[in-house]
Amino acid sequence: MNGKMTKIATGILAGVMTLSLAACGSNASDSKNASDANNASATDSGKSGSKVTIELAISKSSQDSAFVAQDLLDEFEQKTNIKVNLQLLPAEQTATVLQTKLAVDEVPDIIQYNLASATTDLNLERNFEILDNEPWVGRLLNKDVLSAYGHVYSFHVSQDTGMQGVVYNKDIFKELGLEIPNNFEEFLAVCEKIKASGITPVFMPFKDNWAANIWPAAAFADWAAKNEPTLFDDINAGRKKWSDVPEFTTFLQQQYDVYKKGYTNTDILSDSYDMAVGKFLNKETAMMFMGDWLIVNVAEKDPNMHLGLFAIPSSEGASLGASPLGGQLFIPKKAKHMEEAKKFLDFIAAKEVAQKIVDDQGYVSNFSDVTTPKLPEYKQEIVDQYITPKKTVLTTDAYMIVDRSELYRLLQDEFAGGLDPQGVLKAWDEKFAQLMKDKGAEGF
Repeated sequence: MNGKMTKIATGILAGVMTLSLAACGSNASDSKNASDANNASATDSGKSGSKVTIELAISKSSQDSAFVAQDLLDEFEQKTNIKVNLQLLPAEQTATVLQTKLAVDEVPDIIQYNLASATTDLNLERNFEILDNEPWVGRLLNKDVLSAYGHVYSFHVSQDTGMQGVVYNKDIFKELGLEIPNNFEEFLAVCEKIKASGITPVFMPFKDNWAANIWPAAAFADWAAKNEPTLFDDINAGRKKWSDVPEFTTFLQQQYDVYKKGYTNTDILSDSYDMAVGKFLNKETAMMFMGDWLIVNVAEKDPNMHLGLFAIPSSEGASLGASPLGGQLFIPKKAKHMEEAKKFLDFIAAKEVAQKIVDDQGYVSNFSDVTTPKLPEYKQEIVDQYITPKKTVLTTDAYMIVDRSELYRLLQDEFAGGLDPQGVLKAWDEKFAQLMKDKGAEGF
């Protein structure tokens, strides 16, 4: 691929491929010295002088982020005399609110956002500080997952990434003697056996329209990576349309066929994601097209549930979809308290603080002196079966530089009977072209 989006996606994907799962506490003294200096800076700076309050903007949907835990914020304030005030933004309006704040120079001091989305939604290069020279950068195991355009723009203690595919109940598969399907025909056969046992094969919560995009986002990206690597560059440049790719029509039809053949819940446009955990806990369903965050949600309710994740079986030997790493911290160039904002990142990056976060969250550490804890079974399987053998692909979302909400609505329309797969793609072509034109993109 060519172009800026390709460089960003390649960098993030490189991070997915190079997860370091071993303990890294025995690195050279340079790392230790850097860590010691970082700890001293985070602990001692800011104590003298009057208290400063910095603003951290975060979506309400992310308010359980490890970076805004109250005990963490309290400890930072105690050590530095810097208070962190949270600006909780409406989840559905986060991008719009931040765009407005950046446009009128009413910026928070720190923003939690997604790196791939920040490049498209928030004009990363123009609006955010380059962090290349911060003291914690020298301890990073993998800069790529925090970088764009050749620079470190974001902060996170983890190099992990959310994976998207088919979440499945391993016990049900074992009881019915089922194997993980390698293609769509095998998947339908699995669905038929599960249905015959009296269990709903697939739960589709498409009242939440974004959930309808899990299958195509992985299937489109897998096909493009293997067959036409420049496809998304061509689409973003106006040289090709979404409807020009026959396979995309096929993949949308596949997901619809799973529903039409009776392998799903009946009320897919009325059922929502918040019902999913209960469906798995009660063994009402065996599978769902979703990210591995659902496995975490279920495990919180019942640690004895054995769930796993396999690739969307849209084609033979498909790769597992990888979401761009989310939830990083960014510092706007026009932050009113730049020094204090950077001290907050220094504090979180301090070895002891970062280690606690990594341990509590089960993260794959991105610092040379912070040890990755023992991973949950499902995550270790993902590493062994997909990440290590390099069978992952960034989902289509990583290459989309416009708002995708209209696409999600069109996917709902397919299941409502209003559009066939080709109609979905043609309607999205029109909306996509208008959105790109509004952005001033060349080729539109």
